[in-house]
Amino acid sequence: MKISGFSFLRNGAKLHYPIIESIRSALPVVDEFVIALGDSDPDDDTREKIEAIGSDKIILIDTVWNLDQFPNGTVYAQQTDVAKSHCTGDWLLYLQGDEVLHEDDAPRIRAACERWHDHPTVEAMLFDYHHFWGDYDHVFDSQRWYKQEMRLIRNIPEIHSMNDAQSFRCIANFDGRSYHDKTGTRKLVAVHSGARIFHYGWVRPPLRMQTKTDAFNRHHQDSETANVQVEPIAEKPFDYGPLGRIPRYQGTHPAVMTDRIAQMNWADSLHQGRSRRPGYVPHRHEHFRYKVIDFVSRSFFGGRHLFASRNYTMLPGVALPRKTNFATDREA
Repeated sequence: MKISGFSFLRNGAKLHYPIIESIRSALPVVDEFVIALGDSDPDDDTREKIEAIGSDKIILIDTVWNLDQFPNGTVYAQQTDVAKSHCTGDWLLYLQGDEVLHEDDAPRIRAACERWHDHPTVEAMLFDYHHFWGDYDHVFDSQRWYKQEMRLIRNIPEIHSMNDAQSFRCIANFDGRSYHDKTGTRKLVAVHSGARIFHYGWVRPPLRMQTKTDAFNRHHQDSETANVQVEPIAEKPFDYGPLGRIPRYQGTHPAVMTDRIAQMNWADSLHQGRSRRPGYVPHRHEHFRYKVIDFVSRSFFGGRHLFASRNYTMLPGVALPRKTNFATDREA
């Protein structure tokens, strides 16, 4: 049995992605790690940083992002498919550039692959998500944030990335472009891997967070914004809002994140209180409807994720594990 890791990225270092930590977290699990490395700006040194890891498991595939052909975020799915197409493993472990594995989960992932290797009905495996916000001490446990997603799939050609690369579906006779079209697609049959994804996409210095958000928004617009170079660091910082309203995380972070966490230097610019500062525009997760749903979920349904849209079908007879307490990183 062989496991491939795969990912995609462009301007990763420039946009403050923890891509080195992401790759290093996967290397103990995988036999190879394929990265579709996009045509980054001249001042981005992502390639040099990846090569400095010095692992012969890493395979770099040079790509060009075509936002004319793949607008509205679909370039992420297309680049994911490019990386996937170069994988040679039986199982494929997918990590985006801001997603990191915990070393405690490495044996669980390999054990899950061994367990289900000879059960072809199982096409994918789920991971629990820890979504950090602003810093490494606050993590969301909200209906607004997806709590599980597929990050292990079988190496089947008909399985493709979907939408903006959040998930996967089985697509027969795929035309290579219609990543938003679910017509004729099928959800994958999944089980739980027993492992977690530490998502640090919203942990950046406020100015770099705004730069990254601007780039993300351009990639999700129509094709007239194609191939626009990332602007210099934004002048107006991203406002994470009152962190005092977000649960504090008491568990451990992946060991590969130790140095990065120690280098965090924007704590003084964050608002640790519960009140909103003048002029603050609430984020979507702060909308009243999510607060109501969160209250109902915790009060009457044990924290179950209500009204969640699942991109997968659970294998009959195999239940999801008990809900993880995202504040303590333990099962509730």
